[in-house]
Amino acid sequence: FSITGFLVSRWISSGHFPLSNLYESLIFLSWALYILHTIPKIQNSKNDLSAITTPSTILTQGFATSGLLTEMHQSTILVPALQSQWLMMHVSMMLLSYATLLCGSLLSAALLIIRFRKNFNFLSKKKKKKLLKTFLFSEIEYFYAKRSALKNTSFPSFPNYYKYQLTERLDSWSYRVISLGFTLLTIGILCGAVWANEAWGSYWNWDPKETWAFITWTIFAIYLHSRTNPNWKGTNSAFVASIGFLII
Repeated sequence: FSITGFLVSRWISSGHFPLSNLYESLIFLSWALYILHTIPKIQNSKNDLSAITTPSTILTQGFATSGLLTEMHQSTILVPALQSQWLMMHVSMMLLSYATLLCGSLLSAALLIIRFRKNFNFLSKKKKKKLLKTFLFSEIEYFYAKRSALKNTSFPSFPNYYKYQLTERLDSWSYRVISLGFTLLTIGILCGAVWANEAWGSYWNWDPKETWAFITWTIFAIYLHSRTNPNWKGTNSAFVASIGFLII
């Protein structure tokens, strides 16, 4: 709430949406990460995303408020080309998409680390005993059904069901978050094209920012397309998403 209040007060004092420099952009990015952290909690769903969003929000906010960006703390007057409503639409959509795509990519990277790390112990012995005591017969049957299902997949077999369950949740969360981020990125690029045409008379100029945004869009389009192939779900698509993280 404090970040929201800060953004609103800065918007009122400056007369324009607070996205005119790196400092304001980082504050907005930390706000977007916090929103991503809050949504699953509101829905009361199991939130694996918080392991990514919490440290990301703290680090982004910490860097923004550090002494490195002191000269940018003061709001400045926008140049005429930036005095447009498309500034708010384009930049806010791009930052929201980058925040979302970064979280989704980090979830995919976590999936890869867990799947390929040897001797990974997810639960202590005490916790495993408690879980085994609370198992019902139907849950044991479900465990063996999952284990037999793994044999029919192209992925390596996992040492235990807990590891499989965690990686499945990470894969599901990653796909949902990246799908949202890709939609926001597409909207942001389209808004930027309209804004560029109004300001400079051309929808696309292939400058470094536009080119990099297009590369990012292409990588995540490949990721979403790979999800349509059952043989590419999981590990293979996670590799593509991890490449997207490096691109961003």
